[in-house]
Amino acid sequence: MADFETIPILDWSLIVRGEKYSFISQLRQAFITLCLTRLSYLCKDPPVDKTTTARLVDYVPKLFDLDEVRKDALGMVNTPHFLGYTHWAVQPEYTAGQIDMREQFDFGTDYQNQYREGEPDYMKYWGNAQWPPEELIPGFKATLTTYLEQLGSLGFEFMGLLAEALGLPVDVFDKFYASPKESQQHRCKELLPPKVIKYPIEEGSKGSQGVGPHYDSGFLTLASIQHLLQASSQPGLQVQSPSGKWIDALPIPDTLVVNLGKGIEAVTGGVARATCHRVLSPDPVYGPRYSIPYFQMISQTVYLDKMRVFEEGKPLPVEVEKLVQARGPAQATDAVNYSEYSHDLSGVVALIGRIKSHPDVGRRHYPERFKEIFGDEDM
Repeated sequence: MADFETIPILDWSLIVRGEKYSFISQLRQAFITLCLTRLSYLCKDPPVDKTTTARLVDYVPKLFDLDEVRKDALGMVNTPHFLGYTHWAVQPEYTAGQIDMREQFDFGTDYQNQYREGEPDYMKYWGNAQWPPEELIPGFKATLTTYLEQLGSLGFEFMGLLAEALGLPVDVFDKFYASPKESQQHRCKELLPPKVIKYPIEEGSKGSQGVGPHYDSGFLTLASIQHLLQASSQPGLQVQSPSGKWIDALPIPDTLVVNLGKGIEAVTGGVARATCHRVLSPDPVYGPRYSIPYFQMISQTVYLDKMRVFEEGKPLPVEVEKLVQARGPAQATDAVNYSEYSHDLSGVVALIGRIKSHPDVGRRHYPERFKEIFGDEDM
């Protein structure tokens, strides 16, 4: 069984220097064998602008320093888009039925929702974010939007490289995005939006559930490949190795942690497997932990399990098959979410995941779907 103690680092400068096939070989090894990697972009012409990143990191504590009235006015429960502010003590997020001990904002690039009465409920999911007034944090929206657009471009390019690493056409994943793909919403957080998260310091919180074991929904956490900017230097993020061991993903400057989501596992038939990960609450010695995870969105109208990228009955590419055989059969992990991809539409799967995580939003904006999931249970 393949296993690891540290997360391998892929160097984006190989792409910049024209050494793409060396990058692709390392990418194939990392994602088939270990289900994740870390991307270093310390190079000339990086895909993520360092000035934008530095500005964003500076903004994050200011965002959480807004007074409670201002933050509560942006409550996620206000809209059906699962974008806005939540706090573990008031409007918590749940993972595996347990409250995640974190304070957070979910943001997304501008997207005008086109939902009409009578359409499927998942069509209400994408929509405009709730932003703090510009005068309170001047330049924040523009900075975060630029960051998300850069990660969006990087995500599309990365997925093309992953396709080549799997021996597939470079555009094989394009059919899973909105059309044109540049029109789809970018969010900070999985097949969900970009999040800005603060893991607070509370008495007795060390080692408790910052966020429980889970998979991300899309391809990267960029499809769900997941790109995670860790905005402070302390540990907390952990990934589960094939043997079941939890490995620290310690912050490293100028890198992104790249996880695979359940969406990519579904369309590759398990050749690429989703990454099980969690976050432990911070040690009070270090102070609060901030992070800015980005999740690449996929189309809401595809059946992933019916759109496999490897042709049934045909052998896998030789280099891919070697790695699949060497790693051995899938082992049980501590995460079980997003199993609905085996039979349901992608938009429905994403919505179910969000309602399970934020039942207060589900109860208010999706009452029928909420009852279908929870019955008469009072969440």
